Amino acid sequence: MSTCPALNYKPLGAVEVSTAGEVEHKVADANAARGPWKELGVAGRAELLEPIRDEFLARRDEIATTITGETGKPIPESLVEVEDYCDQITWFLDNAGTALADEVTKEDESSLHRVVYEPRGVAAVIAPWNFPFGMAVWGVFPNLIAGNPVVFKTSEETPLVGKKFEEIMLNHDLPKGVFAEVYGAGDVGQMLSHSNVDLLWFTGSTATGKSLYRTAASKFIPATLEMGGSNPSIVFDDADLDIATQFVYGERFQNNGQVCAATKRLIVHEAIADDLVDRLKTIIETRRIGNPLLDPAAEVGSLISQRQAKVAQAQLDDALVKGAVVLAQNEIPEGLAGAYFPPSMISQITRDMRVWHEEVFAPILPVVSFSTEEQAIRMANDTIYGLGARVISADVERAEAIAARIEAGTVEINSGSRWEPCNPFGGYKSSGLGRELGVHGLRELSQTKVVSRSK
Repeated sequence: MSTCPALNYKPLGAVEVSTAGEVEHKVADANAARGPWKELGVAGRAELLEPIRDEFLARRDEIATTITGETGKPIPESLVEVEDYCDQITWFLDNAGTALADEVTKEDESSLHRVVYEPRGVAAVIAPWNFPFGMAVWGVFPNLIAGNPVVFKTSEETPLVGKKFEEIMLNHDLPKGVFAEVYGAGDVGQMLSHSNVDLLWFTGSTATGKSLYRTAASKFIPATLEMGGSNPSIVFDDADLDIATQFVYGERFQNNGQVCAATKRLIVHEAIADDLVDRLKTIIETRRIGNPLLDPAAEVGSLISQRQAKVAQAQLDDALVKGAVVLAQNEIPEGLAGAYFPPSMISQITRDMRVWHEEVFAPILPVVSFSTEEQAIRMANDTIYGLGARVISADVERAEAIAARIEAGTVEINSGSRWEPCNPFGGYKSSGLGRELGVHGLRELSQTKVVSRSK
């Protein structure tokens, strides 16, 4: 049963949980489709996938409303999710042919040597709930365009978005077995990962990702894992505060803080800390909180579930008990029932606080100050995660030098954005293994073969 976390958990609909037999059957069909799907080639596969992208766009309003109903995020954010990720489908369709084309590594009078990128086989794709449409796109389309049939498990938190995704995928002329979807919680994902698949693609928590990595190791198959993050934003004393305010707020509080690559720790130079905090406080405390389905003007919605709200409250309480101070906090309007959590900014942070050493998947922003570059770098890297980071400084050379020392898969400088489908995405340390997107991501989903012949 799916419920609306922004409407006091009102039931929205239900899907049937997949049985072990259904999982096995869909994986068997996917294996049967491997050869024919490979033989179509990139161009043939792209031709079949393009109309699916077009239907997603034609039904963007319907999809966005379903996303908002199940996640509680504002409708404008849900619309952006659909449109932006459809743009990413377009990049894959337009660029996969070049990315996966044969490469000549040597040619002389007597021989020709080529690197050939071939499909790996059946991909088990397991996606999270925070961007239920977007993460489905990221997992499904690169695999399909690379030639891997997909069995996809949507999150149990957002089954209706998954159902809509499946309906549209199967509205078109995909060969039998090329795409299938299963439904359920972690036990269904476990069944899928242990089935006869050739690679695992997963986005979600670090704990689940590590469990899937052990499964992949036992099966001796590859795994692409994008997991947790605790991204630092380092703001220097020469920073443009308009840019700093815009990006720190946007990256921490988008989707109510439920973003793996969100800014989760603000590390600001002591000379400008008060000024930046005041600017952020004004925004945090004036954004309109409401039910996005009933209040079109709502700028902040709910968290995904009461369970998520309880974890966030425990993390905040832990910080306050250990000496943290609330710098800013919005108020939940009276009578608003559901998984709502007040956007908050806190200071006086210590390393033993959960908000510092855990991933915080909620709208809580810890703020610490620094006086030297060495302090800033040390604090930025003081985490088991390494997904991303931002450095804001008028001195670009300094920012580049800092970026080189940050242990993260992506570092953005000033208003630079990592979010282009041509860029590989992934992290260091416990933030994951492998890369998604771009040429690197497509090739990671492929087998690399060398073909050498005499002339």
